[in-house]
Amino acid sequence: MANTPSSMSRHGASPVGTAVLPEGAPSLRSRISWGAIIAGAVVAVTTGLMLNALGAGIGATTIDTAARETPAASSFGIGAAVWMLISNLIGLALGGYVAARLSGTADNTDGTLHGLAVWGTTFLISAVLLGNLVAGMTSFAVSGASSLIGGVAQGAGSAVSAVGEQAANRTDTGTLQSAAQGLINRVQGALEGTGRDPAAMNSDQRHAEMTSLVTRRVTDGQLSQQDRERLNRLVAAEYDLNAQEAQQRVQQAEQQATEAARQAEETARNAADAAATGAATAGFAVFGIMLLGAIAAILGARRGTRHVLAVQAARGL
Repeated sequence: MANTPSSMSRHGASPVGTAVLPEGAPSLRSRISWGAIIAGAVVAVTTGLMLNALGAGIGATTIDTAARETPAASSFGIGAAVWMLISNLIGLALGGYVAARLSGTADNTDGTLHGLAVWGTTFLISAVLLGNLVAGMTSFAVSGASSLIGGVAQGAGSAVSAVGEQAANRTDTGTLQSAAQGLINRVQGALEGTGRDPAAMNSDQRHAEMTSLVTRRVTDGQLSQQDRERLNRLVAAEYDLNAQEAQQRVQQAEQQATEAARQAEETARNAADAAATGAATAGFAVFGIMLLGAIAAILGARRGTRHVLAVQAARGL
Protein backbone atom coordinates (compact mmCIF):
# COMPACT_ATOMS: atom_id res chain seq x y z
CA MET A 1 0.00 0.00 0.00
CA ALA A 2 1.41 3.39 -0.99
CA ASN A 3 2.12 5.95 1.68
CA THR A 4 -0.26 8.79 0.96
CA PRO A 5 -0.36 12.00 2.95
CA SER A 6 -3.60 10.89 4.62
CA SER A 7 -2.25 7.50 5.59
CA MET A 8 1.01 9.10 6.85
CA SER A 9 -0.95 11.54 8.96
CA ARG A 10 -3.04 8.73 10.33
CA HIS A 11 0.05 6.88 11.46
CA GLY A 12 1.45 9.97 13.13
CA ALA A 13 4.25 10.69 10.61
CA SER A 14 4.94 14.20 9.38
CA PRO A 15 4.14 14.89 5.76
CA VAL A 16 7.05 15.13 3.26
CA GLY A 17 7.41 18.63 1.65
CA THR A 18 9.56 20.02 -1.16
CA ALA A 19 12.43 22.33 -0.14
CA VAL A 20 12.59 25.59 -2.10
CA LEU A 21 16.17 26.99 -2.52
CA PRO A 22 17.08 30.37 -3.98
CA GLU A 23 18.73 30.39 -7.38
CA GLY A 24 22.52 30.58 -7.23
CA ALA A 25 24.92 30.12 -4.31
CA PRO A 26 23.80 31.44 -0.94
CA SER A 27 25.50 34.62 0.31
CA LEU A 28 27.95 33.97 3.15
CA ARG A 29 29.00 36.54 5.67
CA SER A 30 32.53 37.89 5.55
CA ARG A 31 34.86 36.12 7.96
CA ILE A 32 37.81 38.51 7.69
CA SER A 33 38.66 40.86 10.55
CA TRP A 34 40.71 43.80 9.34
CA GLY A 35 40.98 45.13 12.84
CA ALA A 36 42.69 41.90 13.91
CA ILE A 37 44.97 42.00 10.85
CA ILE A 38 46.04 45.61 11.47
CA ALA A 39 46.62 44.85 15.14
CA GLY A 40 48.75 41.84 14.23
CA ALA A 41 50.76 43.87 11.69
CA VAL A 42 51.40 46.61 14.27
CA VAL A 43 52.52 44.02 16.80
CA ALA A 44 54.78 42.36 14.22
CA VAL A 45 56.46 45.61 13.14
CA THR A 46 56.88 46.85 16.70
CA THR A 47 58.31 43.54 17.89
CA GLY A 48 60.77 43.45 14.98
CA LEU A 49 61.93 47.02 15.65
CA MET A 50 62.31 46.35 19.36
CA LEU A 51 64.37 43.20 18.82
CA ASN A 52 66.49 44.93 16.16
CA ALA A 53 67.20 47.76 18.62
CA LEU A 54 68.20 45.18 21.21
CA GLY A 55 70.53 43.54 18.69
CA ALA A 56 72.08 46.90 17.80
CA GLY A 57 72.72 47.57 21.48
CA ILE A 58 74.28 44.15 22.01
CA GLY A 59 76.44 44.58 18.91
CA ALA A 60 77.62 48.00 20.04
CA THR A 61 78.81 46.56 23.35
CA THR A 62 81.15 44.17 21.49
CA ILE A 63 83.08 47.04 19.90
CA ASP A 64 86.10 48.12 21.89
CA THR A 65 88.60 50.37 20.15
CA ALA A 66 91.16 49.90 22.93
CA ALA A 67 91.07 46.09 22.81
CA ARG A 68 92.10 43.79 19.99
CA GLU A 69 89.19 41.37 20.44
CA THR A 70 86.66 43.41 18.46
CA PRO A 71 84.84 41.22 15.87
CA ALA A 72 85.77 41.68 12.25
CA ALA A 73 83.51 43.74 10.00
CA SER A 74 82.43 40.65 8.04
CA SER A 75 81.54 38.70 11.18
CA PHE A 76 79.70 41.72 12.59
CA GLY A 77 77.70 42.09 9.37
CA ILE A 78 76.77 38.40 9.23
CA GLY A 79 75.69 38.44 12.87
CA ALA A 80 73.59 41.56 12.32
CA ALA A 81 71.88 40.00 9.28
CA VAL A 82 71.09 36.78 11.15
CA TRP A 83 69.74 38.71 14.16
CA MET A 84 67.58 40.88 11.90
CA LEU A 85 66.14 37.79 10.20
CA ILE A 86 65.36 36.11 13.51
CA SER A 87 63.81 39.30 14.90
CA ASN A 88 61.52 39.68 11.91
CA LEU A 89 60.48 36.03 12.04
CA ILE A 90 59.63 36.33 15.74
CA GLY A 91 57.65 39.50 15.04
CA LEU A 92 55.70 37.89 12.19
CA ALA A 93 54.92 34.78 14.25
CA LEU A 94 53.64 36.92 17.12
CA GLY A 95 51.67 39.13 14.72
CA GLY A 96 50.03 36.10 13.10
CA TYR A 97 49.12 34.74 16.53
CA VAL A 98 47.55 38.06 17.57
CA ALA A 99 45.53 38.37 14.34
CA ALA A 100 44.17 34.83 14.48
CA ARG A 101 43.34 35.12 18.17
CA LEU A 102 41.58 38.49 17.87
CA SER A 103 39.62 37.40 14.79
CA GLY A 104 37.68 34.93 16.95
CA THR A 105 37.75 32.27 14.27
CA ALA A 106 37.84 28.59 15.09
CA ASP A 107 38.65 27.50 11.54
CA ASN A 108 42.29 26.68 10.77
CA THR A 109 41.98 27.92 7.18
CA ASP A 110 40.59 31.28 8.29
CA GLY A 111 43.34 31.61 10.88
CA THR A 112 45.99 30.80 8.27
CA LEU A 113 44.60 33.42 5.89
CA HIS A 114 44.63 36.02 8.66
CA GLY A 115 48.29 35.16 9.28
CA LEU A 116 49.10 35.60 5.58
CA ALA A 117 47.28 38.95 5.58
CA VAL A 118 49.44 40.06 8.52
CA TRP A 119 52.54 38.91 6.62
CA GLY A 120 51.65 40.93 3.53
CA THR A 121 50.62 44.02 5.51
CA THR A 122 53.83 43.89 7.56
CA PHE A 123 56.07 43.76 4.51
CA LEU A 124 54.18 46.63 2.90
CA ILE A 125 54.57 48.73 6.05
CA SER A 126 58.27 47.84 6.24
CA ALA A 127 58.75 48.79 2.57
CA VAL A 128 57.09 52.17 3.15
CA LEU A 129 59.17 52.83 6.27
CA LEU A 130 62.37 51.79 4.51
CA GLY A 131 61.52 53.93 1.49
CA ASN A 132 60.90 56.97 3.68
CA LEU A 133 64.17 56.35 5.51
CA VAL A 134 66.16 56.08 2.29
CA ALA A 135 64.42 59.15 0.86
CA GLY A 136 65.21 61.13 4.02
CA MET A 137 68.87 60.08 3.99
CA THR A 138 69.13 60.91 0.27
CA SER A 139 67.53 64.33 0.79
CA PHE A 140 69.89 65.05 3.68
CA ALA A 141 72.91 63.97 1.64
CA VAL A 142 71.83 66.03 -1.38
CA SER A 143 71.19 69.14 0.71
CA GLY A 144 74.53 68.74 2.47
CA ALA A 145 76.34 68.23 -0.81
CA SER A 146 74.58 71.26 -2.31
CA SER A 147 75.63 73.42 0.62
CA LEU A 148 79.20 72.15 0.38
CA ILE A 149 79.35 72.68 -3.38
CA GLY A 150 77.81 76.14 -2.96
CA GLY A 151 80.48 77.06 -0.43
CA VAL A 152 83.25 75.68 -2.60
CA ALA A 153 81.86 77.46 -5.64
CA GLN A 154 81.63 80.71 -3.72
CA GLY A 155 85.22 80.33 -2.55
CA ALA A 156 86.35 79.38 -6.03
CA GLY A 157 84.49 82.37 -7.47
CA SER A 158 86.23 84.66 -5.02
CA ALA A 159 89.59 83.15 -5.92
CA VAL A 160 88.89 83.45 -9.65
CA SER A 161 87.75 87.02 -9.17
CA ALA A 162 90.96 87.88 -7.34
CA VAL A 163 93.10 86.18 -9.97
CA GLY A 164 91.13 87.95 -12.69
CA GLU A 165 91.74 91.30 -11.10
CA GLN A 166 95.45 90.60 -10.85
CA ALA A 167 95.55 89.39 -14.45
CA ALA A 168 93.61 92.44 -15.61
CA ASN A 169 96.06 94.66 -13.80
CA ARG A 170 99.05 92.99 -15.41
CA THR A 171 97.74 92.58 -18.97
CA ASP A 172 95.96 94.97 -21.24
CA THR A 173 93.41 94.28 -23.99
CA GLY A 174 95.96 94.39 -26.76
CA THR A 175 98.11 91.70 -25.15
CA LEU A 176 95.12 89.37 -24.70
CA GLN A 177 93.98 89.86 -28.29
CA SER A 178 97.48 89.19 -29.55
CA ALA A 179 97.73 85.94 -27.55
CA ALA A 180 94.31 84.77 -28.74
CA GLN A 181 95.13 85.56 -32.36
CA GLY A 182 98.41 83.69 -32.06
CA LEU A 183 96.63 80.61 -30.77
CA ILE A 184 94.09 80.79 -33.59
CA ASN A 185 96.84 81.10 -36.18
CA ARG A 186 98.64 78.13 -34.68
CA VAL A 187 95.55 75.92 -34.90
CA GLN A 188 94.82 77.03 -38.44
CA GLY A 189 98.39 76.33 -39.46
CA ALA A 190 98.20 72.84 -37.95
CA LEU A 191 95.03 72.10 -39.86
CA GLU A 192 96.40 73.43 -43.16
CA GLY A 193 99.36 71.05 -43.10
CA THR A 194 97.37 67.90 -43.89
CA GLY A 195 98.58 66.10 -47.02
CA ARG A 196 101.95 67.83 -47.29
CA ASP A 197 105.36 66.25 -47.08
CA PRO A 198 105.96 65.43 -43.39
CA ALA A 199 109.51 66.78 -43.58
CA ALA A 200 108.20 70.17 -44.73
CA MET A 201 105.54 70.34 -41.98
CA ASN A 202 106.04 71.79 -38.54
CA SER A 203 105.46 69.85 -35.32
CA ASP A 204 101.93 71.15 -34.77
CA GLN A 205 100.89 70.13 -38.26
CA ARG A 206 102.32 66.64 -37.89
CA HIS A 207 100.68 66.18 -34.48
CA ALA A 208 97.32 67.34 -35.85
CA GLU A 209 97.41 64.85 -38.74
CA MET A 210 98.65 62.02 -36.51
CA THR A 211 95.79 62.71 -34.13
CA SER A 212 93.32 62.52 -37.00
CA LEU A 213 94.75 59.20 -38.20
CA VAL A 214 94.83 57.69 -34.71
CA THR A 215 91.21 58.76 -34.15
CA ARG A 216 90.25 57.08 -37.41
CA ARG A 217 92.07 53.93 -36.32
CA VAL A 218 90.17 53.85 -33.02
CA THR A 219 86.75 54.56 -34.48
CA ASP A 220 86.98 52.39 -37.62
CA GLY A 221 89.05 49.59 -36.07
CA GLN A 222 91.70 49.63 -38.81
CA LEU A 223 93.56 51.87 -41.22
CA SER A 224 93.98 51.53 -44.94
CA GLN A 225 97.45 50.80 -46.29
CA GLN A 226 97.77 54.36 -47.55
CA ASP A 227 96.82 55.85 -44.18
CA ARG A 228 99.18 53.49 -42.38
CA GLU A 229 102.10 54.49 -44.57
CA ARG A 230 101.21 58.14 -44.05
CA LEU A 231 101.21 57.65 -40.28
CA ASN A 232 104.60 55.91 -40.42
CA ARG A 233 106.08 58.82 -42.39
CA LEU A 234 104.65 61.36 -39.95
CA VAL A 235 106.09 59.49 -36.97
CA ALA A 236 109.47 59.16 -38.66
CA ALA A 237 109.60 62.88 -39.42
CA GLU A 238 108.37 63.95 -35.99
CA TYR A 239 110.70 61.78 -33.90
CA ASP A 240 113.65 61.65 -36.35
CA LEU A 241 113.38 57.91 -36.99
CA ASN A 242 113.99 55.79 -40.03
CA ALA A 243 111.12 54.04 -41.79
CA GLN A 244 111.60 50.71 -40.01
CA GLU A 245 111.79 52.25 -36.54
CA ALA A 246 108.73 54.38 -37.22
CA GLN A 247 106.78 51.33 -38.38
CA GLN A 248 107.80 49.39 -35.25
CA ARG A 249 106.75 52.28 -33.01
CA VAL A 250 103.35 52.53 -34.71
CA GLN A 251 102.83 48.77 -34.42
CA GLN A 252 103.82 48.84 -30.76
CA ALA A 253 101.37 51.68 -30.11
CA GLU A 254 98.60 49.73 -31.89
CA GLN A 255 99.34 46.63 -29.83
CA GLN A 256 99.19 48.62 -26.61
CA ALA A 257 95.93 50.24 -27.66
CA THR A 258 94.45 46.86 -28.60
CA GLU A 259 95.52 45.34 -25.30
CA ALA A 260 94.09 48.29 -23.37
CA ALA A 261 90.80 47.97 -25.24
CA ARG A 262 90.70 44.23 -24.54
CA GLN A 263 91.37 44.78 -20.84
CA ALA A 264 88.70 47.48 -20.69
CA GLU A 265 86.19 45.17 -22.35
CA GLU A 266 87.11 42.33 -19.98
CA THR A 267 86.77 44.64 -16.99
CA ALA A 268 83.36 45.79 -18.20
CA ARG A 269 82.23 42.20 -18.72
CA ASN A 270 83.42 41.21 -15.24
CA ALA A 271 81.64 44.18 -13.74
CA ALA A 272 78.43 43.28 -15.59
CA ASP A 273 78.71 39.64 -14.46
CA ALA A 274 79.30 40.74 -10.87
CA ALA A 275 76.30 43.07 -11.02
CA ALA A 276 74.10 40.32 -12.46
CA THR A 277 75.29 37.85 -9.82
CA GLY A 278 74.67 40.37 -7.06
CA ALA A 279 71.18 41.13 -8.38
CA ALA A 280 70.35 37.41 -8.60
CA THR A 281 71.66 36.77 -5.09
CA ALA A 282 69.68 39.70 -3.71
CA GLY A 283 66.54 38.49 -5.46
CA PHE A 284 66.88 34.96 -4.10
CA ALA A 285 67.67 36.32 -0.63
CA VAL A 286 64.56 38.52 -0.61
CA PHE A 287 62.43 35.62 -1.83
CA GLY A 288 63.81 33.34 0.89
CA ILE A 289 63.30 35.93 3.62
CA MET A 290 59.71 36.57 2.54
CA LEU A 291 59.01 32.84 2.34
CA LEU A 292 60.36 32.28 5.85
CA GLY A 293 58.29 35.23 7.04
CA ALA A 294 55.13 33.74 5.53
CA ILE A 295 55.84 30.39 7.22
CA ALA A 296 56.42 32.10 10.58
CA ALA A 297 53.16 34.09 10.25
CA ILE A 298 51.21 30.94 9.34
CA LEU A 299 52.64 28.98 12.28
CA GLY A 300 51.78 31.81 14.65
CA ALA A 301 48.27 32.09 13.21
CA ARG A 302 47.67 28.35 13.50
CA ARG A 303 48.78 28.54 17.10
CA GLY A 304 46.47 31.47 17.79
CA THR A 305 43.38 29.92 16.16
CA ARG A 306 40.75 29.08 18.73
CA HIS A 307 39.92 25.42 19.28
CA VAL A 308 36.40 24.08 19.31
CA LEU A 309 35.63 21.99 22.38
CA ALA A 310 33.20 19.14 21.68
CA VAL A 311 30.78 18.84 24.59
CA GLN A 312 28.70 15.70 24.71
CA ALA A 313 25.49 15.91 26.74
CA ALA A 314 24.54 12.93 28.87
CA ARG A 315 21.32 11.28 27.79
CA GLY A 316 19.06 9.52 30.18
CA LEU A 317 18.06 5.95 29.58
